[in-house]
Amino acid sequence: MRPVPHGGVRLMVVVHAAVLALLLVLAGCADPAGPAPREAADLDGNASIKTFRYSLDQAPSSLDPVQAANVYANHVVLNAYDTLFAYKYLARPYQLKPNLADGWPEISPDLLVYRIRIKHGVRFQDDPAFAGGKGRELVAADFVYSLKRQFDPKNRPQGAWLWQGRIAGLDDWKAAGSDYDREVPGLRALDRYTIEIRLLRPFPQLLDTLALGFSAVVPREAAEHYGRELGTHPVGSGPFRVVSYDSSRVVFARNTAFRQEPVDLQAEGYDPATQRYTGVERIQGRSPPFVDRLVIDFASDDASRWNSFIKGNEIQVTGVPAEKVDEFLESYDPVQLKPDYARRYQVASGLEAGFVFETFNMNFPEFGYNPDPERERRNKALRCAIIKTFDWEARNQSWYFGLGTVFPGIIVPVVPEFDPQLSRASVTRDVAGARRLLRENGWTAENLPVLVYGQSAGVKPRMFFEQFRAQLMDIGWPQEKVVLKQYATFGDLGRAWKESRLPIVSKGWGLDYPDAENTLQLFYGPNGSPGSNDANYRNPEYDRLYEKAAVMLPSPERTALYRRMNQMIIDDCVAITGLSRKRIYLWHKNVVALPDREIVGGFFLRYVDVLPEGESARPADLEPAG
Repeated sequence: MRPVPHGGVRLMVVVHAAVLALLLVLAGCADPAGPAPREAADLDGNASIKTFRYSLDQAPSSLDPVQAANVYANHVVLNAYDTLFAYKYLARPYQLKPNLADGWPEISPDLLVYRIRIKHGVRFQDDPAFAGGKGRELVAADFVYSLKRQFDPKNRPQGAWLWQGRIAGLDDWKAAGSDYDREVPGLRALDRYTIEIRLLRPFPQLLDTLALGFSAVVPREAAEHYGRELGTHPVGSGPFRVVSYDSSRVVFARNTAFRQEPVDLQAEGYDPATQRYTGVERIQGRSPPFVDRLVIDFASDDASRWNSFIKGNEIQVTGVPAEKVDEFLESYDPVQLKPDYARRYQVASGLEAGFVFETFNMNFPEFGYNPDPERERRNKALRCAIIKTFDWEARNQSWYFGLGTVFPGIIVPVVPEFDPQLSRASVTRDVAGARRLLRENGWTAENLPVLVYGQSAGVKPRMFFEQFRAQLMDIGWPQEKVVLKQYATFGDLGRAWKESRLPIVSKGWGLDYPDAENTLQLFYGPNGSPGSNDANYRNPEYDRLYEKAAVMLPSPERTALYRRMNQMIIDDCVAITGLSRKRIYLWHKNVVALPDREIVGGFFLRYVDVLPEGESARPADLEPAG
């Protein structure tokens, strides 16, 4: 799902602090609804309003679910809209649960037909898009319409790859002109509350995809009323509604029409042994959301976010800037706060469900595929040499406090198919070996190609680039031939990736769902740009194995196929990979929460509660001494 910035800035793909917590910067424009700014101002001036103020370090380029392509967009989309399924708040490893769906689907024995019933009485928020400004009931046809939007080119969708070639008739519907009144055989509303999905082949991850922001349910009235402006004016049925949105922040108000669903901590996966300190027992039996107002500030500068957090009355969850780690932490492993900070804050940590990596764009004949077979052979040697000179330990120490987990390939450590015994040669720096590869394949300082390295604007992305360039210079790459191209925003950088304008892509990927298939599809040929395969890697054998594994349920045989594909990526020197960061989450003691930005980031926000200033969410017996 989600590319995230990874350069030297924040990291879901930005490399700012490996331990970064949930922060990002939202760039956008003013909400087109007239009364929204007034409502936001009224909320600001009301001291009785319970507010949770939060910060993010990068901005989604759109709030429209069809473009919810990263963790940043999902922080907004999953709070303004609803999805059929969701992930349990507290269960680790992650587990799905019905959300809009009224229970689990009926599935045919051949795994090709899914019938999903949705809850009665769910209503869209009031909005001028509806007749009389009154939100109506959400019905099965709304989901059908919303998924069709991913296959309408006019919407500039970014999530169609999830269902492309999988739902009967949906690709044909797109080819025929995307007429929303035309029925799709494999995507139908059987009645007001029953959805039927017919697959062309088994798709074990289908329900996981129906928990993503890409699948959020949008009313047709709003999409047609606002057009492109839907990207700045969400109209959903989620726990919050957007009342103000500009380049500095987004403000949500509680959706008073949100359905009443009391929290069952046991059903949500609550583990008292490891989670009781958070105080989440306080929300047992209550219906979310628990705050009246949710504010997400957008600030890419670490120092600004940190200062706001320390003031105490602003951002209530943050990540620890690299320069503050020694001041703040008593130990890195396990992560523990120094006593003075432990009395004021809560802390949690865990390995991210994703990774940071670099991919070569194989469409560039200077580095990838080339009509001359001999040059293509030499290009592979060139890529392998770059991989050998890349210093993962330096990156880990410089940007992630040495807490990240470096691993070979593209199967991340948090999924069961990860192989801890895999050779680490591809992540072990070998300058002599890299020089030898260049020499044996006729590469010299004179004929090495210019490598343009894209990053978003900022000091940290530039520092990230400088580290990479210095490593290339160690194997004789001329300094002037490694060039930084900075883009004004992360969104601009993302467009450059999708338009295949850069020879190397430096990014991060957060899992859309907890299955290695989600990272293996990043190199599946048909997913090439503007799809998720930014490497534009095309290997018929890899594609064959992927297609075979993609229809299989978890099994030792599927794991073996996954690992074969993983080795192919390593052997073909397509990617410099990879590292999973350890996240450190820090929040004020009066906040009841277990913060999390993994999988579908931001879903936890509906469960956040805020106690009066000075109170602590921690049970009394867990309060630190002193």
